[in-house]
Amino acid sequence: MNLVSVQECRSAALVVLEHAGVPAAAAALQADLLIEAELRAVPSHGLLRLERIIHRIGNGVASATATGAHEWRGDGFLAVDGQDGLGPVVAVSALKAIAARAKRTGIAVAAISRSNHIGMLAYYAEAIALGGQVGIVLSTSEALVHPYGGRQALLGTNPIAIGVPNGERPFVIDLATSLVSMGEIHDRAHRGQALPEGWALDEHGDATTDANAAKNGAIAPFGQAKGYALGLAFELLVTALTGAALGRDVMGTLDADRKANKGDVLIVIDPLSGQGAAISAYLDAIRSAEPAAGFDQVLIPGERGRALKEQRLKDGLPLAESVWTRLRQMRDDVKGLQT
Repeated sequence: MNLVSVQECRSAALVVLEHAGVPAAAAALQADLLIEAELRAVPSHGLLRLERIIHRIGNGVASATATGAHEWRGDGFLAVDGQDGLGPVVAVSALKAIAARAKRTGIAVAAISRSNHIGMLAYYAEAIALGGQVGIVLSTSEALVHPYGGRQALLGTNPIAIGVPNGERPFVIDLATSLVSMGEIHDRAHRGQALPEGWALDEHGDATTDANAAKNGAIAPFGQAKGYALGLAFELLVTALTGAALGRDVMGTLDADRKANKGDVLIVIDPLSGQGAAISAYLDAIRSAEPAAGFDQVLIPGERGRALKEQRLKDGLPLAESVWTRLRQMRDDVKGLQT
């Protein structure tokens, strides 16, 4: 493990992205998404993904400059052709459009196709909530999860994030419908760590604690049958709205040479309830509830990540040795070409 300052990581990522042809503002946004994941202890969506992004641009399956083409198909429904652009760039462009539209229509939806991996969904849900609106974000992925009772990966991890306004401390959840993300499996493989029992199956459909074996296998759905049902529902919903591929036909977020064909859905709702004070008081009441045996306190979802972010901004990011070594190599290679 290496503690590396946020500024050094961000600077290195910017050097690499801009050398790959990504405009400065877009590079800053993509780097921010990767850094934000590291800050909140979600390394599966962090800097380990940078090298793949660069390879995807170099291989022509991701565009360094596209921002997405918008088509309003009704007052509150925006269809977005991502044009193979970087996921955060396309998503933020769409988000700005629907957030403005929702102020007039009450609700607006962006259905995004042909866009690359958008990163940690909480980033968008929190941005919406900080703007005083309610946000719901959904995405699909390659088939990485086995159905309840099955042995083969047939569903995506299909995450959802929800943001609800609450002043400077909005309520934000971000969770996959799998027990863990495949990025977490890759991160554990990078760190040489074993998986807990019950997380994954190997390529033969047998239970494994070997992270490298799990990369070619399947992840368990969270909550057994209930998580499986939600994951399937989200995949069908996103595909119905975006025209994305389904199941084992989805590709492009874990490889470097195939165009992404998953889907993303952003929903912004302008709240009219006037219940802001009640929401804040309710969250405070939960925080002050008596903790169960073995717990120091009751936490609101997302608050641990927020506290970690504040700490890591001061202390630095704990990067896996392999991730930090590769990031430095990419940065130094670029600087060597520039001299």
